[in-house]
Amino acid sequence: MCQITIDPIAIIHTPFKEKFAIPRQPGLASEAKGHIVFRADYSSADFVRGLDQFSHIWLMFQFHQTAKPSHPPLVRPPRLGGNKKIGVFASRSTHRPNNLGMSVVKLDSVTLKDNAVSLLVSGVDLLDGTPIIDIKPYIPYSDAIPEAMAGYAQQAPRAHLHVQFEESAKSQLIEQKTKHTDLELLIRQVLAQDPRPAYHQQKTSDRVYGVSLYDLNIQWRVEDDQCIVTNISG
Repeated sequence: MCQITIDPIAIIHTPFKEKFAIPRQPGLASEAKGHIVFRADYSSADFVRGLDQFSHIWLMFQFHQTAKPSHPPLVRPPRLGGNKKIGVFASRSTHRPNNLGMSVVKLDSVTLKDNAVSLLVSGVDLLDGTPIIDIKPYIPYSDAIPEAMAGYAQQAPRAHLHVQFEESAKSQLIEQKTKHTDLELLIRQVLAQDPRPAYHQQKTSDRVYGVSLYDLNIQWRVEDDQCIVTNISG
């Protein structure tokens, strides 16, 4: 079989500096913004002419920080509690033969500055620095199929946790307001999805978790169905 060489056309900058706590699907955190910067040889207005007529776009990308697997045929989707195995091609696991992924995101703007093109998008579920392989417009009449069956993922996941901030964390939010105006809502949207590993979600403990958003470390713990943000530090 012939070898295929694919060169990224762009990279995307996002608030997610590590894989932990990235939403498991696009659109679950509407405040998760992305800035797509094209490579020099694709940074021409001609490449995106007409794209601003579409509200959403498909991003084809590479899971660039997923270790190259030995192509296991079975994976454990978090949606099934991390216990049941299904075929990798019946999942959206990051561990795939070619490490390729696709996400539909909201296109907020197309910008041309100093002869360089960039896109602002939202609802992203991509790690900061993810290579973008291709971009296509989202076309509702063909891409949205209301009667489609989706097996174990027919319904959107329920936001499991109610997010609260300790008083000290509230003060830290205020300090970050100028730099990150969307920070509070982003934290709420990300943590409400309960990013803990599936095997942690059924256990009670005093464990403190940390997640990196932008240049910040967000610390939090879970009490019953409450997510308590305890500290926000740079």
